[in-house]
Amino acid sequence: MNAPLPAAACLHSPWTLARRAARMNPSVIREILKVTERPGIISFAGGLPSSKTFPVAEFEAACAKVLQDDAAGALQYAASEGYGPLRAMVAEQLRSQAAAAGLTWAVDPDQVLITTGSQQGLDLVAKVLIDAGSRILVESPTYLGAVSAFIPMEPEVVSVDSDEHGVVMTDLRAKAAGARFLYVLPNFQNPTGNTMSEARRAALSSAAAELNLPLIEDNPYGDLWFDAPPPASLTARNPEGCIYLGSFSKVLAPGLRLGFMVAPKAVYPKLLQAKQAADLHSPGFNQRMIAEVMKGGFLDRHIPTIRTLYKAQRDAMLEALAQHFPHSASQPDQSLTWNTPAGGMFLWARLPKGMNAVDLLPLAVDKGVAFVPGAPFYADHGDERSLRLSFVTPSVEDIHRGVAALASAIRQQQGN
Repeated sequence: MNAPLPAAACLHSPWTLARRAARMNPSVIREILKVTERPGIISFAGGLPSSKTFPVAEFEAACAKVLQDDAAGALQYAASEGYGPLRAMVAEQLRSQAAAAGLTWAVDPDQVLITTGSQQGLDLVAKVLIDAGSRILVESPTYLGAVSAFIPMEPEVVSVDSDEHGVVMTDLRAKAAGARFLYVLPNFQNPTGNTMSEARRAALSSAAAELNLPLIEDNPYGDLWFDAPPPASLTARNPEGCIYLGSFSKVLAPGLRLGFMVAPKAVYPKLLQAKQAADLHSPGFNQRMIAEVMKGGFLDRHIPTIRTLYKAQRDAMLEALAQHFPHSASQPDQSLTWNTPAGGMFLWARLPKGMNAVDLLPLAVDKGVAFVPGAPFYADHGDERSLRLSFVTPSVEDIHRGVAALASAIRQQQGN
């Protein structure tokens, strides 16, 4: 039996990390979520769907049906592209949505790649499209998880000015030269909750085609509209110039970790090869369960119940904010200001002049409420006064109590 190495031999680690590993950082949101696990904390921080929306009975029935009808296939290795019937369902759903918006998008199931959550889609995009030093464009602010997926490939990440209507076209044109792609979330964006207008989508699609700039369209929240569906997708307007990412997490269950991407045939084979290298295939059992649940138009019946719940909770947060910050509209620098999202899961707010959301967070947690500071959502020059509030997980009662606690923390920080 070999003797253990002497202590001196263990002083220096034998591991040499890849250069890209130094660019990997912990998720700010995931770290904040650890705080929200403390008893009594009302969390506006997480981007978690409400567990009330999970169709448990339908999944229970689907699980039994899949095991009864196709246990061998469900539990075996599978094709990397994904379960054929599920890919066909995705293609049909996207064709129907485009048609409802007056566009023809001839989505072929062979262009659909099932991914292990839409987050994997971002990782595959990074591996296939980014070289060290590549210029990539993102909105300002943008989804933190996308930047985390892109950064290890060592790109130059450039923020494009954005407003409540979407990407600002003059700034896009000024920064587009040589960019590999522009990453956008047109519908109920994470973190702002903003939705890109029809006019801005038309302008962006036209400019992207003119500039030969590919678009990565991420749409996990598009079905969660409250009063009217958002305008037609960017990909439906120019399928050959876009990669489209979607998810089952926000409308069915995030724990199954399934999403999808639709890619032009020019890049699909390389995305598929990257997936094969990453995980061979997404769980076949989970794919069959989702396909079984989706049969018979279930989503058409289920998603409206999610919209109703989330709209009520958004309205509760707007009501609570108006109650506790009554002067926000007339004195934008002296009180909290916020937007009114038309769907999705998030509301974007801005603190009074001179305040910093990172500094406010510990005080808010001490008072029993948590949020996500907005600065980390910027690729550069983050707005220290901004913060993201998620309204879909807490109850209406907790929303009112949480906003009251937030107001108390702000007053204390201001010395009032």
